[in-house]
Amino acid sequence: MGRSFILVLVTSLLLMLIGVCQGSKVGVCYGRNADDLPTPDKAVQLIRNHNIKYVRIYDSNIQVLKAFANSGIELVIGIPNSDLLPFSQFQSNADTWLRNNILPYYPATKITYITVGAEATEVPNNVSAMVVPAMQNVFTALRKAGLHKKIKVSTTHSLGVLSRSYPPSAGAFNSSYAFFLRPLLEFLAENQSPFMVDTYPYYAYRDSSSNVSLDYALFESSSEVIDPNTGLLYTNMFDAQIDAIYFALMALNFRTIKIMVTETGWPSKGSPKETAATADNAQTYNTNLIRHVINDTGTPAKPGQELDVYIFSLFNENRKPGLESERNWGLFFPDQTSVYNLDFTGRGTVDITTGANITSSNETWCVAASNASDADLQNALDWACGSGNVDCSAIQPSQPCFEPDNLVSHASYAFNSYYQQNGATDIACSFGGNGLRTNKNPSYDNCIYATVGSRKTAASNATAASASKSASSVGKVSIHVPGCLLMGFLSILLTVVIS
Repeated sequence: MGRSFILVLVTSLLLMLIGVCQGSKVGVCYGRNADDLPTPDKAVQLIRNHNIKYVRIYDSNIQVLKAFANSGIELVIGIPNSDLLPFSQFQSNADTWLRNNILPYYPATKITYITVGAEATEVPNNVSAMVVPAMQNVFTALRKAGLHKKIKVSTTHSLGVLSRSYPPSAGAFNSSYAFFLRPLLEFLAENQSPFMVDTYPYYAYRDSSSNVSLDYALFESSSEVIDPNTGLLYTNMFDAQIDAIYFALMALNFRTIKIMVTETGWPSKGSPKETAATADNAQTYNTNLIRHVINDTGTPAKPGQELDVYIFSLFNENRKPGLESERNWGLFFPDQTSVYNLDFTGRGTVDITTGANITSSNETWCVAASNASDADLQNALDWACGSGNVDCSAIQPSQPCFEPDNLVSHASYAFNSYYQQNGATDIACSFGGNGLRTNKNPSYDNCIYATVGSRKTAASNATAASASKSASSVGKVSIHVPGCLLMGFLSILLTVVIS
């Protein structure tokens, strides 16, 4: 083989693996079925304050789309079931909607998916027959605008689309939906769109607590459920539900379609009979879910498979009908205070109310040493906010901890965040000798800003090297290691070929 052929081959593999290394995403559903919610611009500010990068909305409300403009947040937007009839009947309706509701705001508002209908098989008046024609018309409208490769089209489903979900390997779609599912799956496969599903282990536990343990539903089980057909071991219901969908897709020979979880979560409050609907259980479920997803753990049937997940929901919504739990799925109350603490990085629990970094649980803090040079502090700050995986959004302009606007303040904030998230050890406060542990609370308005004392003389080169090694093992949440290691190897190979 000639050098040019090898170069083309390796380059192609690199491009392919770049897709592999994108990693899983965790987003939030922004429902608005309430009469006491903050305005969209305030909701977007709240979302940005908590470094949430992915959001699902359920319509194409113009004020909401405007509020997300230039935020960098990726949106899944929806076409409600009530619009399926006109969208399915006439291409012109889809064209007009795109022209009036999407094109004026895109790409400043970063739209990545359009959901055409929602859980159509659950709607009493049977609108499922309209879904695929409406999807095709929306896709055609996007293609006319040159956006069909940038904005994916799909629709969402409940687990009710399955006739069997246990054991996962026996997962099968309900045959009564065959007329609807076959063309839908063909559309998804052809256009590389995901199968979107709303999964709620909460309901499985609530409705069948004698067969499902609470720990199994909350990712807390120490025991395993064995699929008798495959021998695969399941420690949580979420994975079992997702694999049931995978096996149902494989049974119809649709093996390339990926799954996206467009809703999941746990209510923080319920009626007297809904004993599992508590803030503690909601925090446990969503915390464990985030850790499970961002580590690209995958499922027993698809280990290492990236899986994008959207948590339901941003706010409690007081106009939702049904039991008390229906109005209490939110991460935030309408006044924008948190219902419970949740860390979207998957590293631990943070104060999501203020957007500030963690309050010390061991009464020690890590701050910038007073005699550290600006260059050293800047390098350490850059590392903490980059490879160190610290959420530094709160020290950006106009955010809660931006003031005082100086390097020492910002570095102390980042140092303390990393320190608290990584065990509050000497090593976690090293930063090459530029960090200093203190038992004097240097906080003001929940934001660490002060410097205390001088550089810690005991911080040796060995300690700094150990800190660097330890920090390097804290991988970015968006990287799936095996594929990326291979990409690194190919990068070296490419360099050798070129040289």
